[in-house]
Amino acid sequence: MRDEAALYDAVLIAFATREQGLLVAPGNPLSLAGVAEVGDRQLRLAVRPEGAGAQQLLLGLLQRHRLSLADAGATVPAHTGPDVAQAIRAGRADCGIATRAVATASGVGFLPLCLERFDLLLRQRDYFRPAWQSLLKLFADPRFAAQAGEFGGLDVSAAGSIRWAP
Repeated sequence: MRDEAALYDAVLIAFATREQGLLVAPGNPLSLAGVAEVGDRQLRLAVRPEGAGAQQLLLGLLQRHRLSLADAGATVPAHTGPDVAQAIRAGRADCGIATRAVATASGVGFLPLCLERFDLLLRQRDYFRPAWQSLLKLFADPRFAAQAGEFGGLDVSAAGSIRWAP
């Protein structure tokens, strides 16, 4: 990134990380440990629409284990993370990809698979503008972290710190 001429005036500010994982029935009655078992055990897998980030993650994880969606057994369509959780609670699916926040809010089990990082990219000169400084001040407020913590699986402890500047 440092070699990119167009980013000479950029600064990357940390915002949050969140956990993505495998949603399972409460208590994980099938004793799932990860995505590789989906193919081995022909489980019913809740899948998100093509192009959705969670679906891309699922396809990447399956590919890592040399599996395709066809190898995974039956698929159950789910448009959103809460739809994945509902399919599991209703017994239509055994597992699916969503965030820890969805699992916590829905009362289903969660097996962490990866962290996603969210950052803010802006011009250095804009960093000092009052609006951005107000936002950074908000990030430093303990109430911000406390409220973010209520979502479950969302970490804002580094929010406002500079991750990169030329």
